[in-house]
Amino acid sequence: MRKLYITSLILLITGFSFSQETKKDTLKTEEIIVVKPYTPKISDAFKINSNPIIEDTSSIEKEKVSYSIFSIPVASTFTPSKGKAKGIVREPKDRLYQNYISAGFGNFTSPLFEAYIHSGDARYNDFGIFVNHYSSQGGIKDILVNDNFSDTRIDAYYKLFDRDYNWQVNGGVQQRKYNYYGLSNEIIFEDTFINSLDESQVYKNMYIGGKINFEDSFFKGATAEIVNFSDNYKSNEIRLLLKPTFEFPISTELINAEFLIDVISGKFKQNYFTSEDLKHSFLNVGFFPNFEVLRENLTVNLGAKLYYTNDLENKTSNFYAYPNVTASLKMVDEVLILIAGITGDLEQNTYNNFATLNPFISPTLNILQTDKQYKAYAGAKGKLASNIGYNFNVSHTYQKNKPLFIQNQTQTDGTIAVTNAYEAGNSFNVIYDDVKTLAVFGEITIDISKEFDFSASLNYSNFTTKNEFEAWNLPKITATISADYQNKNWFAGAKLFYRGETYGFVVPYTILPENGTVIQNQSYIDLNFNGGYIFSDRLTAFAKINNALGEKYHTFVNYQVQTLQILAGITYKFDL
Repeated sequence: MRKLYITSLILLITGFSFSQETKKDTLKTEEIIVVKPYTPKISDAFKINSNPIIEDTSSIEKEKVSYSIFSIPVASTFTPSKGKAKGIVREPKDRLYQNYISAGFGNFTSPLFEAYIHSGDARYNDFGIFVNHYSSQGGIKDILVNDNFSDTRIDAYYKLFDRDYNWQVNGGVQQRKYNYYGLSNEIIFEDTFINSLDESQVYKNMYIGGKINFEDSFFKGATAEIVNFSDNYKSNEIRLLLKPTFEFPISTELINAEFLIDVISGKFKQNYFTSEDLKHSFLNVGFFPNFEVLRENLTVNLGAKLYYTNDLENKTSNFYAYPNVTASLKMVDEVLILIAGITGDLEQNTYNNFATLNPFISPTLNILQTDKQYKAYAGAKGKLASNIGYNFNVSHTYQKNKPLFIQNQTQTDGTIAVTNAYEAGNSFNVIYDDVKTLAVFGEITIDISKEFDFSASLNYSNFTTKNEFEAWNLPKITATISADYQNKNWFAGAKLFYRGETYGFVVPYTILPENGTVIQNQSYIDLNFNGGYIFSDRLTAFAKINNALGEKYHTFVNYQVQTLQILAGITYKFDL
């Protein structure tokens, strides 16, 4: 009975336990609301106190392992091809010939001939000769006398080259023929007067000179020249020029020094109103030191020009000193370069120089020196782009005894014969005055491509004279525009010149000089073209058109130029 009781109790307890395990979960779903995010604190982090223990393995020996390769040759039938060098295809170079002959012919019966021939070894010596001739038979309408002209010159040289020095000797002759054809339209000239007039003037120039240059020496070299200039009115002028140059290094800088010896003597067989001779003789000795300072972006030349001059005819002497200081500063490399300076000089005027500027001067000149006291300038130059360059500056110049061309008073009324052809109001004299010049200059160049380039320049000058009414025959404005094109076979170019109005002074026959008349020479435009075709390295055909607009402008009072001028020819190049 007792066992039955115990057994029943055990079964009851076991059944109760199973009933507890199979009872369903009665937990209900609740909504949890987060009041604020969890913000950990330092106290919530625990430092790791235990670290791993690393055993020392340096005492453990590494096992030695030996390797071996069992090589077996394998036959291969592949044969690699050899590489070939690849060359760059280049265009053949144009051959440059050292000699040429050029000849042409144009309207107004204008032959042209030019030749340059030389021979020698470029390493040791060289000899050459240059010949040039250009003339015209004239043909300007309504001209009463001949207006033909010619220009012929021959130059020759010999050069010798050495390791330490080289020298050169050169000489030449030139003859220029002109006519005093600028007779006034205000005078009626009789046929007997015109027939008795010998209007030609011939200028002859002969020179001989040389130069020598030294390498690695404080004496850098010297030049020397003797020039004889004359005309067919028995005028004569001879000039000797000698210029040695020295260079002395001081630390990293250089001092350059140039000396000058200038001797000139000339004579005119008459003056304009009498038959008395006019003579001029000067001795000039100059010393021009210059110290050049070079810095990274700055270049400064500190110099001076010192002169001792002696007027040998009038037995007077003077000493002159002029500044010669220039500077350039690179603000932006090749884009903006500032330039400034102040210079001066003693200019020795000559009959030769005057005849070159104005071939219609009379052989009755008073030759003086020009004291260019200073020229101060400032400006900028550089590039606006890789192919566009510019140059701009403003200057102020003061010159004492600046030469001006003025028309000689006529000595005839058209019926009275004159002794010399230049006395009919058709020649010019030289007078001198103190002149201040304010000038503005601008220039731009554009390299549009390898074949085409363009340039333009403009110059404005404002003259202030001391004694004269105007700066006679000096234009206030001059301008130039040019363009050039060239490819393998063709070349062409165009140039346009503009010269502003000028003023002259005319004194009629029997009128006192102070009662003369101021006249105005009109401004003009001169348009010129040139071009040609290159047949080969040797042969080229060319053509020129001058005064393409056919303007009847005057370079000086009563001196009209030829209208449309056309000339064509060929050039042949060769080697000896």
